[in-house]
Amino acid sequence: MRGSRLGAVLIGAGAVLALGSGWSTASAAVSHPVASGTGGTAAVSHPVASATGGTAAAASTARAHGGALAGTAVEVPGTAALNQGGSAAANSVSCASAGNCSAAGNYTDASGNTQGFVVSETNGSWDTAEEVPGLGALNTGGFANVESVSCASAGNCSAIGDYVDTSFDGHGFVVSEINGTWGTAEQIPGLAALNTGGSSNTYSVSCASAGNCSAGGYYSDGSLRSQGFVVSEINGTWGTAEEVPGLATLNGGGYAQVDSLSCASAGNCTAGGDYTDASGNQQVFVVSETNGAWGKAEEVPGTPTLNPGAGGDDEQLQSVSCASAGNCSAGGGYTDKSGNRQSFVVSETNGTWGTAQEVPGTAALNKGGQTAYLNAVSCASAGNCSAGGDYSDKSGHLQSYVVSETNGTWGTAQEVPGTATLNNDGYGGTYAVSCASAGNCGAVGAYKDGSGHFQVFVASQTSGTWGTAQEVPGTAALNAGGYALALSASCAAAGDCTTSGYYTDGSGDTQAFVTS
Repeated sequence: MRGSRLGAVLIGAGAVLALGSGWSTASAAVSHPVASGTGGTAAVSHPVASATGGTAAAASTARAHGGALAGTAVEVPGTAALNQGGSAAANSVSCASAGNCSAAGNYTDASGNTQGFVVSETNGSWDTAEEVPGLGALNTGGFANVESVSCASAGNCSAIGDYVDTSFDGHGFVVSEINGTWGTAEQIPGLAALNTGGSSNTYSVSCASAGNCSAGGYYSDGSLRSQGFVVSEINGTWGTAEEVPGLATLNGGGYAQVDSLSCASAGNCTAGGDYTDASGNQQVFVVSETNGAWGKAEEVPGTPTLNPGAGGDDEQLQSVSCASAGNCSAGGGYTDKSGNRQSFVVSETNGTWGTAQEVPGTAALNKGGQTAYLNAVSCASAGNCSAGGDYSDKSGHLQSYVVSETNGTWGTAQEVPGTATLNNDGYGGTYAVSCASAGNCGAVGAYKDGSGHFQVFVASQTSGTWGTAQEVPGTAALNAGGYALALSASCAAAGDCTTSGYYTDGSGDTQAFVTS
């Protein structure tokens, strides 16, 4: 499918996006924020090409305690043995409680095939990464990727992703961890019947309680039109994937997908994504599941006014997060009537979506007009959320911003404190946000330093005030190749967060790391 804001940043930085399972040669790898099932976690998950031209991404995870980072980044345990091809990744991380997390991603084996892995943290100690059980048998085409993971409680998680078969058709899979043990990956039930065009990706999963999750993505029908799908797990059993109700009517241009999904409670979830209308313009939608039944997709209210079609194919819903059933927020980007790219947010209250609005304050920040996108949103309670993204300043440099909603009202976006000093070469952004409680969040992203190297930052919000961003400790030593990115964030408690991203070592290989 299409590349998102983070993909655009990477392309602009000189990186090449990898083609993965189910991606046609006409569609770049997708990067997108996703909300976890706790309602307070947002992450970015995507494959990224290594600096040496290899496929797949690498990931990092850092833990913050009490608003200050602690520990030093190290390579994810076990990935050195798996990653013989020199391109490893942990694309997503989710924490059920402090010190109890799971991360997932991909690596390249000695034969140059891309495989998926999972790794768990128990009581603050990371275990050894393992290949996703059963995925090797599915992945006969040699390209698998774990896109997203969500943990409902310690040791009880689900992960989703995609793989390629011997015909090079792409398929989606799910795999679950029960009481600390990962089960066997399986093709998403019912997806094969929908995916007659042979191209499918699964982008987001969210678990409200152990064994009760939902996931979404896209598939290609017999006419090679991309359609969005959702699938739900009930009491440990995955149901049959279905086309998002109502989306076919909206999707006149035949190009739709679910980008982000969040479950507030079992059977009560919200998904969002984009589609192409009959005029070929890219639009955004939301759809809700209530008591186990998915409703009808609707265009996000207010976006036709914001996005009058001046920029055509450039409206995207990047992230959705639900604090409770019927109380969610979502955001992304659009092109205004002047052809400038702007950020939007929209909130759902008691089951009714309000009108999308430009993120307050971003017009003043976005003097360059080239880009202002909201990449991630996370809601700790109804009407109390934080979000982050990027904008273009008057010099045309990309900068990072954060913005918070308090008691249902969005405040004014601000540059992430301290990033102006870090981002000497003017190429940064906030790519993931996670809130443990109202006004207590973490944000992660990337910046380009004065040597032209990409580095990763983390910033903490305490009692509603954002602190000063800092480089993730230990990454400077690891990132000898000068290309790192923060991808995912999960805060289990105020001041206790885990982030994920990647770095490039001195040999130009991408490697996974964690801190604890």
